Amino acid sequence: MRRREFVALLGATALPWTRPAKAQLNRKIARLGVLWHAGSAEAEREYLTVLVKAFSDLDYIEGKNVEFLHKFPAEQIERYPILARELVESNVDVAIAVVTAGAVALKQMTTTIPVVFVVVPDPIGSGLVASLARPGGNLTGLSLMSVDTIGKRLALLKEAVSNLSSVAFFFDSQFLKARPRLSAAAVAEAKALGVSPRLIEIPAPDAFELAFAQAKGDHVDGVLVGGPLLFNERARVGASALAHRMPVVGDIAEAVPYGLLISYGQDFPDYFRKAAGYVDKILHGANPAELPVEQPTRFKQVINLKAVKALGLNIPQSLLVTADEVIE
Repeated sequence: MRRREFVALLGATALPWTRPAKAQLNRKIARLGVLWHAGSAEAEREYLTVLVKAFSDLDYIEGKNVEFLHKFPAEQIERYPILARELVESNVDVAIAVVTAGAVALKQMTTTIPVVFVVVPDPIGSGLVASLARPGGNLTGLSLMSVDTIGKRLALLKEAVSNLSSVAFFFDSQFLKARPRLSAAAVAEAKALGVSPRLIEIPAPDAFELAFAQAKGDHVDGVLVGGPLLFNERARVGASALAHRMPVVGDIAEAVPYGLLISYGQDFPDYFRKAAGYVDKILHGANPAELPVEQPTRFKQVINLKAVKALGLNIPQSLLVTADEVIE
């Protein structure tokens, strides 16, 4: 059956385990809820555009055979359950949770509506799935490897900053459940490279400036930062990094142009394209309980030469050669 024919028949053929409401049985347009993490469509523009384009490439045309319900919690943890409930009460066919907090909120609200998560560092530890191979419930999606890439990001920072002797790790408060693993990995990797670690939690967007001031006061030589807050507050993080003349390595390439020195991590736009693929499979009858959580196979390294100059660093040629992208 062709995809357009399938979407047209959504009202006549119900997915047996996900269609508890009669309203769903009669709907010809697939209704997709997206629980983001920033505060507006403009703040999410880079990824929202990718997501909508990915659905378009799969022949889902907004207003014709698909309807999007976008919700923006603005990184306010108390807003996730409220917006998750709104999506569930809107009787969406599938919900997309961009970050862990959104996925957890949706899991608490529904056991029937399929949920696809996108940027989640520890799906098992967060209680979202039983296992990566067989999620076992109504949630599936894509897993980050935040813990596994800490060593690589730290090694890149040490290669870029030849006299690196201490480093601060900024932890996004949304990763609280993954914090023990992230902290242990950060300390272990730092000690392995002979670098003194400093752990700093970022509980709110306006805490970045204070965190950089603390790191500078502690005579830290560089910073590792990651998580949804980094993307949402990329302009603030970049400005603070340059103001404090602090080399920063992150995990989100889209944040580098704002003042980070290097990024190394997953290809996040590709994650959103893959999330659309998961939704497409579910709309065609796939059971999320049996759709394995995908782990990254491609990592992207970006270097910001503007930051290199601003920080007065002498970047070795080896870093430039291995970079996927160099911003000049």
